[in-house]
Parts: sequence; structure tokens; C-alpha cells
Amino acid sequence: MHSTMTITVLIVIAVLAFDFINGFHDTAVAVATSITTRALTPKAAIILCAIFNFIGAFMGTAVAKTVGANIVDQANIKQWVILGVLISAIIWNLITWYFGIPSSSSHALIGALVGGGIAYTGSFNVVNWYNLFHSVIMWIFIAPVIGFTVGYILMVLLNWILKPFKPGLINKLFLKLQVAAGAMMALNHGSNDAQKSMGLITMALLSGGLISTFEVPKWVIASCALAMAIGTAAGGKKIIKTMGSGMAKLTPVNGFAAQTGGAAVIFLATFFHAPVSTTHIISTTVMGVAASKRIKSVKWGVAQNIVWAWILTIPITAALSAVIIYIMKLFM
Repeated sequence: MHSTMTITVLIVIAVLAFDFINGFHDTAVAVATSITTRALTPKAAIILCAIFNFIGAFMGTAVAKTVGANIVDQANIKQWVILGVLISAIIWNLITWYFGIPSSSSHALIGALVGGGIAYTGSFNVVNWYNLFHSVIMWIFIAPVIGFTVGYILMVLLNWILKPFKPGLINKLFLKLQVAAGAMMALNHGSNDAQKSMGLITMALLSGGLISTFEVPKWVIASCALAMAIGTAAGGKKIIKTMGSGMAKLTPVNGFAAQTGGAAVIFLATFFHAPVSTTHIISTTVMGVAASKRIKSVKWGVAQNIVWAWILTIPITAALSAVIIYIMKLFM
């Protein structure tokens, strides 16, 4: 029991570290466009994002169950494997943060979970491939498409509605509206992203026999929400630069359209219990908004690098996790 408690404490610490890193890694998701268009100062935008990320984490636990109970068979996964999975996801997050690449923390975690589960059991049967495809893989492809389409259509509609008004008046109005859009984006980001780490802690508690059913304890929700909020407050300037101005030049109305569209798509995914990448969604809504003006408005070279990070995240973290699990096996 002593060793079980020790490994549980280590897992909780690792999860909260992951949530903290996820917070500053994904801060750009909610605040980049607000900062770039000068709707908010960097400090105000990050504080706003931290507050609404925290609130969003309390909006449900269905996504947590998808991650913690429906991707791999938790009955066949030891606690120390979960620790190895977290180490792998954290390493990938730090690498992509260092190079300013807005990759997916969600997919890093899921890729590491799949790779770690296979490496530990020596069997592909530990993965629920049906759930992995329908809850994760399918959304990797459809969420960015929906994000791009929503951003494009919303911007076309706004351009049509706002055509009679002067640009100065539009900018003044949407600088204020963008604050609300940023809050919505942060709220939905918190509701989807924080649940993934809640799922891993709950999985560890179940694996260690500390709980009998997959129900996320209140203290887990609160601690994950707080860790992500603190991480968000720490900010992530490199990724903010890539997200805010690296892909396209944005005006306040563009930023409003991108954030509102992104928030709507994340809400839809959370409704279907899908642990999506909020980074992918806001990136593609920004692209859709820019493309509504003209295709060349999107900096496709930057976008191409981001897409490669999306494609490679799951296989790289799965392989990294497998290596770490094999190494840990030597000492367990």
C-alpha cells in the first residue's frame, strides 16, 4: 500500500506538471489573436484566459472518461506505466514549446498512452481501436476542416453585414467584442483540455485500487483546473507569436471571428466527448478567416510546419513512450 501511495503521489505531481505546461503551451490558443490585434494587453489577455480556463475545467468529466477509460484497457495498465506516459507527453510539449510550434498537448498525451500501453502489454489489443478512431483520429481530420469552414463562413458573413460601416467604427466595436470572444475560447479550452489530465489521475487511482469506479473526484477537478490556470498565467510568448501573427495578418474583426468560431467547434467536440486539439481548431479558424479575404493571405509555409507537427505528434509520442516504458521495465 505504501508503494501504491508513493506512485500515486508521483503520478498526481506529473499530471499537474503536465497541466501547468499545457497551460502555458496552449495559452496562445485563447489569447494570441487578442494580443496581436491589441484588443488586450498581453498581461490582461493571459489573466482573462487563466480565469476562464479555470472555470471551464468544472464544466464536465465526459472527456476525462474518454481519455482515462475508453482509449486503452486500464485494467491491464500498471500505475508506473501511467507515469511513463506522462513523462513522454511532457517531453514532447517542452520540445514543441521551445521551438514555438503549436502542437497538440491532447494528442501528445493520447499518443503516449497508446504507445505506452502497447509497449507494456506487448499487445495491440490493449488499445480500443474503435474508440481511438471515433473519439480521436476522426476528430483530428474533421475538427480542423470544420474550424476552417466555420472561420471562412463567419468572416464572409461579417464582411457582408459590416460593409456599410466605416472601418474605424468596426475596429473600435470588435476590439471590445474580441474580449468576450477570447473569454469564450478560454472557457471551452478549459472544459476540454483540463479533463484529459483528470482522466489520467482517475485512471491511476482506479489502477491502484484507491477508487472502485471511474468517477472523477472533486479534488482532482480542482487541482487540474488550478494547475492549468497557473500555467496559463505563465504565458507562452513563442507560440503566441506563431499563432497571432505567424499564419496571417489579423484585424479585430478577424480575431473575433477566429475565436468565436474556434470556441463553437470546441464546444461541439466536448458535447460529443471527444478530446480534441484546441490548438488545431483555432489554427484552422485563423486560416479560414484569412482565406476569406484571399488565399494568399494565409502564410502557407508556416501553416505547413504546423500541420506536420499535427501529423507527427501521435506517432512520435507513441514511440517515445514505448522507449521510456521499455527502459522503466528494466527497473520495475
